[in-house]
Amino acid sequence: MSYRRCWVGLMPRRPDPAAPRVVHRTARVALRVTSGQRRRCFGLLRSAGDVWACVLEVNSWRRRRGYAPLVGYQGLCRELAASGPGTFGDLDSTGARSVLRRFSDAWFAAAKRRNAGDGSARFPRRRRRLVPVRWYHGTFRIDGRRVRIPAGKGRPSLWVRLARQWGGHLFLDVTAEVPIATYPPGEEPDPARVAGVDLGIIHPFAVAGPDGEGLLVSGRAIRAEHRMHLADTKARRRAVARRAPRPGVKGSRRWRKFRRRARLVEGRHRRRVRQAQHEAATAVVSWAQQRRVGVLHVGDPRGVLHLPAGRRHNLRLRQWQIGRLLQVLTDKAALAGITVRLVDERGTSSTCPTCHRRVPKPRGRALSCPHCAFSGHRDLVAAATIATRTPGGGPTTPTAVVLPEVVTHRRAGRHLPGAGQSRRDPRRPPRTARGSVGPRRPAPPPGGESLTPNGEDPQHHRKPGER
Repeated sequence: MSYRRCWVGLMPRRPDPAAPRVVHRTARVALRVTSGQRRRCFGLLRSAGDVWACVLEVNSWRRRRGYAPLVGYQGLCRELAASGPGTFGDLDSTGARSVLRRFSDAWFAAAKRRNAGDGSARFPRRRRRLVPVRWYHGTFRIDGRRVRIPAGKGRPSLWVRLARQWGGHLFLDVTAEVPIATYPPGEEPDPARVAGVDLGIIHPFAVAGPDGEGLLVSGRAIRAEHRMHLADTKARRRAVARRAPRPGVKGSRRWRKFRRRARLVEGRHRRRVRQAQHEAATAVVSWAQQRRVGVLHVGDPRGVLHLPAGRRHNLRLRQWQIGRLLQVLTDKAALAGITVRLVDERGTSSTCPTCHRRVPKPRGRALSCPHCAFSGHRDLVAAATIATRTPGGGPTTPTAVVLPEVVTHRRAGRHLPGAGQSRRDPRRPPRTARGSVGPRRPAPPPGGESLTPNGEDPQHHRKPGER
């Protein structure tokens, strides 16, 4: 439950060492509240801000008198118990202790950085109007699409309803334990079987397995979604440019409706791309599970973010979302019991795997070596080279590269408009408006011979109006 950057997180119970292996996953759900519930939600966040300000006041008072600051979680909890119930409005002791835990962790983290020589680390001394609050397993209750949030002593609990779709300023972060997948004996992932993964734009994931098998996940539908969304956004802005309010002038009702519609379109675009990225990562993990791959060596391309480039290149990198692809793949691999390791991917798409010599970067998807006449798919060659590299090592590949011979093709984003023949993207212009149809040519003869007259260069381009 939050306004912009603050939330109320629901945390699970503490893990049991004897329980099966689990990982923690967090889902963000919006809230559907009435005006009264909204006031109470913001009241909880403001009460948490009062707890934070109270801790700062106590430490300021102790600093002026020469006492040691009170930063330990146990000592802060004793001060909270001495203040008595009802001091911070509707906030109960569990929520207030979560604020104290956040303050204590932030203080000790800053102290650790300063002891390590980081002079830029700062202790938490700034007041906050709204502070996130957390409750743990057993202190809250989920009943269908409703959540009961506890309140202070003598005050009624707060029931809020979960929204069906994302929107608004208040939301819940629900963290739960998700068990790692279990396999029958002999079918679990083998740590000795390593596969390389190359990240890209046209192919979000290109995988090279240990037995000469490969996987290519096409992301052309995602790229088309980005392009169509950008063109649609520019057209909408051009259409309302005259009605846009001047700086410092409040917008009209029509302008507010346009902004509301723009936010809805932006949210839909983000959800479409996010779902396609999840589909691509699911295809990679499923492919690895079927082949008992236990370790994925993923090339880390984040070094390209520091290269100076033009505006077009920056937009392409921003739409690529490298960090999100890495996070999605790592989360899904962890649930499947597969280890993900980042390795250096420099030079993998421009180095011949046979003679290990530098190859000029090709324009298409094929990599052709002019030294040894090797030719192969550029992304699969990079993935096979990445599989031989060790985490933290250099760009050398002393191990022999196993190139894929059997390639499986998958497509991410089948739900996107225009990805299939039966569903046309409404943002695309009509087929009759796609520019010139070109010079009229006669139908090809049944024999299949060329229509180019004798003595005419087939690469010669006719001038406009020339036949």
